[in-house]
Amino acid sequence: MSQNTVVRFVKRPDGFVDESSFAIERGPIPEPAAGEVLLHNFLHSLDPYMRPRMTEMDSYVAPFEVGQIMEGGGLGVVVESRHPDYKPGDVLQGMLQWAEYQTANPARFMRKLEPDGQAWKDYLGVMGFASLTAYVGLTLIGDPKPGETLFVSAASGAVGSIAAQIGKIKGCRVVGSAGTDEKVAWLRDELGVDAAFNYRTVTSMDGALSEHCPGGVDIDFENVGGETLQAALDHIRPHGRIIMCGAISEYNVKGAGLARIFRIVSHKVRMQGFIVSEHLDMMPAFTAAMRSWLKEGQIKYRETVIEGIDNMPRALVGLFRGENFGKLLVKVGAEPAS
Repeated sequence: MSQNTVVRFVKRPDGFVDESSFAIERGPIPEPAAGEVLLHNFLHSLDPYMRPRMTEMDSYVAPFEVGQIMEGGGLGVVVESRHPDYKPGDVLQGMLQWAEYQTANPARFMRKLEPDGQAWKDYLGVMGFASLTAYVGLTLIGDPKPGETLFVSAASGAVGSIAAQIGKIKGCRVVGSAGTDEKVAWLRDELGVDAAFNYRTVTSMDGALSEHCPGGVDIDFENVGGETLQAALDHIRPHGRIIMCGAISEYNVKGAGLARIFRIVSHKVRMQGFIVSEHLDMMPAFTAAMRSWLKEGQIKYRETVIEGIDNMPRALVGLFRGENFGKLLVKVGAEPAS
């Protein structure tokens, strides 16, 4: 252990983010102080919320400071401990630096994971916060009922794919959009959604929803925003619900405002945003349900795993170009036995 690699945030992007906003640096491995541990971070989660944090916009989480080491959800294993409650070999989950090694006081923001036969990557993937986000949004705000039509944008993504499958489990007719024909085929053939389309090749989002949701949309699980949200609003049925989970199409460019917004009033539509961290009380119910659904084969998932910390900037840029399939993870080091 003679060298550490970190990824630093060095420039706020103007428009679409590219790799020039990051710098890869080598340096010595830090030493833990009293009450700290030294972590070897072996797996990182890359997520859309990271793009708004690169600006100084008002959001639910503080923006990245220029010059800081990037951070996000991840898993690390303790290699040295000066904290009485943690020992070498413990696997911790939390907001970790984009670094091979880091020091931290784990009691402040991390949870210890116990080996239970579950793959470690599942705690960032199908059993992680992306899936919890789908569960919270759909059950708490969407309140799906059998026979209703659920439209899920970015339905092949980490959140959307789980939302679509929970919708099927709840008895909905599910329609999804995705960005490649391969992803559309996966939605139809593997996940069993009732209809899916490639948003990049349709004439218009309005026309696509007219074709695939001829009776209108009862629930919109919104991950994209922009034109997609406008089309969903134009096709929403009376007493429909719009679950505002994200707006990835607007993170790199400023989107136009919604038109015909009075439809929310005339159709008595519930439109609500949410932050999953405010609903961690639902984690036990989600975990029990997801374990059951996985055991019964009712939930399937895909992951894109990129190797190497040097590739993290490229991977994050690719996330906003739709290059990943399912949950996007970066493997930095060898995983401990699970």
